[in-house]
Amino acid sequence: MAAATATLSPPSVTPRTYHRIVSETLTIPSDPLQPVPVGLLACQRDPLLRELATTAVSCRISQSPTVPSNGREGKKKKAAPPPSAPLLEVILHDTIVFPEGGGQPSDVGILTSADGELWDVIEAKRHGGHAVHYVRLKPEQSVDDALRLFAPGAVVGVSLGERGYKRRLDHACMHTSQHLLSAVLETKLNVETLAWSLTAYPAPCYVELARGLSAEEIAYTQEEANKLVFEGRSVHVEVEELNPGTKVMSGPTVGIPSDYTGGVKRTVVIDGLDRNPCCGTHLPSIHNLQLFLLPQTETLARSSTSSVRLYFLAGPRLITQLTSTHSLLTSTAGIMSCGAPQVPERVQQVVEERKKATKRVEDLEAELAAAIASELATTPPREGGQIVLHKHRTDDSPTALTFLSAISTAFASKAAGRAAPTPYLVVLSSSPSAQSSSSTTVVLVFGSDDKKVKEVGDELRTKLNVKGGGKGSRWSGKFTGVWKDGREGAAVDDILESLKI
Repeated sequence: MAAATATLSPPSVTPRTYHRIVSETLTIPSDPLQPVPVGLLACQRDPLLRELATTAVSCRISQSPTVPSNGREGKKKKAAPPPSAPLLEVILHDTIVFPEGGGQPSDVGILTSADGELWDVIEAKRHGGHAVHYVRLKPEQSVDDALRLFAPGAVVGVSLGERGYKRRLDHACMHTSQHLLSAVLETKLNVETLAWSLTAYPAPCYVELARGLSAEEIAYTQEEANKLVFEGRSVHVEVEELNPGTKVMSGPTVGIPSDYTGGVKRTVVIDGLDRNPCCGTHLPSIHNLQLFLLPQTETLARSSTSSVRLYFLAGPRLITQLTSTHSLLTSTAGIMSCGAPQVPERVQQVVEERKKATKRVEDLEAELAAAIASELATTPPREGGQIVLHKHRTDDSPTALTFLSAISTAFASKAAGRAAPTPYLVVLSSSPSAQSSSSTTVVLVFGSDDKKVKEVGDELRTKLNVKGGGKGSRWSGKFTGVWKDGREGAAVDDILESLKI
C-alpha cells in the first residue's frame, strides 16, 4: 500500500465569497486610466491570482537610484551603493504585485509590455493610495523604450513568476498565521499583540506581547490554534468606504496608516474567531496552515516599557525548518557516531571532556610559563646590573599573547622574590609556524622601569610598525607580516642596544 503524503499547500482557486464589498456605494474603478486604490487591488481581491492583464497609468524615471525607504530600517544599517541601472516608477490600473504594508513586505514580479519584453519589478510601495511598481532596467533595456511601452493606456501584463509566487505564498501563510495566533492569544489568554514582524525567509516570524508566556501557555496556545486549523476555518475580506473618523495606526504594524489616501477600509475575517483591519494578502482558509510556536520567548527592555517576542512558523517556513533541523540532527548524529536520540547526551559528554582537556592544557601552560620564566631569570645581568633580553617563540595557539603574559607574570614574581631585586627589561615575541604576509606576531614588553618599557614600545612602533600600546610596566602590540629572526629579531636587539639600557 502506498504511503500517505501530507501537504501544506493552499487552495488553488480563491472562492468567490472571499472578497466582499459591504458598502453599497463602493465600486472598483473601471476606467483603465484610473488606478485601483490600495485596498481593492487584484492581489487583495484574489491572493492566489498569478497573472493579470491591465493598462499603464503612468511611468517616470525614479528620482532615487534605489527604492525609497519606508523609514523602518535600523539606524545602524548601511546604505547599499546605488546601482548603475535606471529605476522606473510605474503605476498600473490594477496589479497582483502587493505593495508593502500592514507589516507585510512587498511582492516581486514581472511586467510584460506589448512587444513581449519582460521587465523586473524589484519592489512595490504604496504612495498615498496608489501602488507604485519599481522596475529595475536590465543592461539591454533603454529608458526611452520603457517610457514609450508604459505610456498611459498601454496594455501591460503583470505576473508573479515562480519566485514571486513562492514569496507570496510564504507571506500569506505567515500573515494569516499571525492573525490566527494573535486572535487565540487575545481570546484564550487575554494577551494583546503590540506588534509583529514578517521576517525574511526562512527565519521565524514573531509577535510582540505585553507579557511573557510560560511553557504551558505556549503549548496551550499552539494546541488551541491548531484545533481551529484542523476545523478548516475559512477566511474572507470585507471592504467598505473609509470613515474619516476611523482610528489610524494603533501600533507599529496595526491599524490604518496616517498617510493612506485610498479611501478604503479592509477587514480580514477568520470565521467565528477574528476581525482585524489589514491590507495584506491572506489565504482564503486556515486549513493545512499548521502553526508551530518556538517554546521560548525573548524579552526586550526599552527605556520606559518592556515587551516579549514569541516566535512562530507555518507553511513553507515550517517545512524548511523541519527539513533543516532534521538534516542538522542527522549530520550531528553521524559525527558523534550515535543515534539521533542519543545526540544530546553525547554532546554533553564531549563538552565535559573538552572542559577537562582545556583545564589540563591551562595547567600545563602555567607550568611551562613558570619554567620559561625561571630560565630567563638566569640570564646574566649586563654591566649596569640589569637583565635585558629578547626571547622569540613559535606558537600556533590563538592565545599566544596570553601565554606571553603568563611568562611575564611568573618572571616578575621571581624577580620580586629575590633578596636584592635585579632591574630588568624583557621583550617577548611569538609567531605562528606557517607565516604569510597577513600573519600576526604578538609582542610583549615588560620591565621594572615604566619609562624604559614605554621607550622600547615607541621604538617598536616606529621601526617595525608594531601596532599597540600599554600602561605602566607592560606594553603589547601586533606585527603583521613575516617575522624573521635575522630581520625583525635583529631589529629588536638593535633597539635594546641603542637605548643603552
